Amino acid sequence: MDWPVSVALAQSVPELPTGTDWSYEVKLDGHRMIMWRTGDGVRLQARSGRDVTAVWGDLALAGHHLPAGTVLDGEAVITAEDSRISFEAAQARAASSPARAHRLAGQRPAHYIAFDVLQLPSGDVRARPYSERRAALLSLLAELPAPTPIQAVSATTDRDTALTWYTTLHNQGVEGIVAKRATSPYRAGRTGGWQKIRHAETVDADVIGYTGPQTRPRALAVRLPNGRTALTQTLSAPLAAQIAQVLVAAGPAKQGRADTSETYTRIPSGLAVVEVLAGTTRHAVVTPLRLR
Repeated sequence: MDWPVSVALAQSVPELPTGTDWSYEVKLDGHRMIMWRTGDGVRLQARSGRDVTAVWGDLALAGHHLPAGTVLDGEAVITAEDSRISFEAAQARAASSPARAHRLAGQRPAHYIAFDVLQLPSGDVRARPYSERRAALLSLLAELPAPTPIQAVSATTDRDTALTWYTTLHNQGVEGIVAKRATSPYRAGRTGGWQKIRHAETVDADVIGYTGPQTRPRALAVRLPNGRTALTQTLSAPLAAQIAQVLVAAGPAKQGRADTSETYTRIPSGLAVVEVLAGTTRHAVVTPLRLR
């Protein structure tokens, strides 16, 4: 399997699918991460394909207990003092320098919640049905020494149980439920084999530019799924720091203009994707949440 791997994504739906061929997993509010256990170490990949090993060193260390040749898909999460999963803490870690990330890991260690296995020491298993991959994942993680921060995501085949999780666990950092068809292979992109419901629905937007300095952007120019081009609200400091790394790597850029006639500095499409809360009207506010 070649680095980086393209990840499978869930389609947003208004309600969970029904039927005996679906399994339901809790969707946690963290950072999507692929864990690669290679022959000589561990590499951690963000959804975008970036190498994020340096800022999640505690998870990389835990990953050494996996057998060489294993590739997992999951979510890196950090809990707050009240035991709630804190996206803000995960975002702060992701935006840190390696030295600061090491200090943060000492204060609040991360957990890796695995929800799929892409490769086993025996080879690539993405073509196998979800039900087989889930069984292989549970068997693999059962062999890890305790205690370990690498855990399997909670899952059920009972739709009513999944809906109970959805309605009762929101305050603990469960942002939704992902339904996966038992027969579905692991395929990159949104194929319909994975479906999700969320408490606060968001969309992914392609970053096409920014305002402010390249090393400290103030806002982003994004292209929304409906084709609308807009400037986001002001970036948080952690998100601006993450985006700056992408912008600096993009090099020189030209001026562009959003649908609202506001100008921005352009970057090539496809370099970055951000999750945003976006209204449906032409002038609706676009709030950036996280780098994908």
